[in-house]
Amino acid sequence: MSTSTHHKGPDMRVSIAGVELSSPVIAASGTFGYGIEFEEIVSLERIGAFVTKGLSREPMAGNAAPRIIETAAGMINAIGLQNMGVRPFVAEKLPKLRKLAGAVVIANVFGFTIEDCLEVIGALNDAEGIAMYELNASCPNTSHGGMVFGTDPALLHELTVRCKAASKRPLMVKLSPNVTNIGQMAKVAEDGGADAVSLVNTFVSLAIDVKTRRPKIANVTGGLSGPAIKPIAVRMVHEVSRAVKIPVVGMGGIVRAEDAVEFMLAGATAVQVGTASYADPRAVENIANGLKRWCASHGLAQVSSLTGGLLL
Repeated sequence: MSTSTHHKGPDMRVSIAGVELSSPVIAASGTFGYGIEFEEIVSLERIGAFVTKGLSREPMAGNAAPRIIETAAGMINAIGLQNMGVRPFVAEKLPKLRKLAGAVVIANVFGFTIEDCLEVIGALNDAEGIAMYELNASCPNTSHGGMVFGTDPALLHELTVRCKAASKRPLMVKLSPNVTNIGQMAKVAEDGGADAVSLVNTFVSLAIDVKTRRPKIANVTGGLSGPAIKPIAVRMVHEVSRAVKIPVVGMGGIVRAEDAVEFMLAGATAVQVGTASYADPRAVENIANGLKRWCASHGLAQVSSLTGGLLL
């Protein structure tokens, strides 16, 4: 009983497209800044990875306020993908991130055209200290009259094929849940060369102030996230995991270890935590620690054995 393995507890390592994470719990894009902002609060080596804010070709100011509101069991946001732009990120943020031992950086990439996305990937390819890219396919593609890549199979396929060809690192495609058949969209991404898929992004939603009769969000609609969406997200992750052979990363309303377990049982290799970080900046680390305790108390030697463990 005195073997070293006995003292280590459960093996929390998971692998996504050849990238090994020390935990399956990842900080989601847009909720963790550029990672640097959280270094005093969260031990980046204690979480699996973190995903940067979406990075675009040029800096973006985002949408007008109000752009974030609380809802029953969740929140609606229309931040508008505000970010500093990919080149300032590479020049100013990445060198600091490289100094943080054990931090696994996933760069979230988006653009309004395929060319925009390719330019962002090109700027990131030569930078050191990035493990993989997460391609946000849930962005309005302005060159196609407001079309969203992630809801049009032909567009999603072309976007994935071209971004994968340009990528020097593994490419994970983040899927929009605002579709009829998310399994089909995941298959399109896989066929296009995606190394992994992540889901779900937020649900299009609307909240109205009944006194003023105006939308509560300046943008009119926004993206719904938080515990309210979790059962839908778990169902979609389950559908996707049966449709593709590549790793699936699940997210949507995770606030405690058991939520992460649910997503993994549904077929996720890893999970992302987003909205919970607004209520508690340490949520990602707390959930990662909680998941390790959960595995230990349930006699699980390897967290990866949970993946796809749903009994039907």
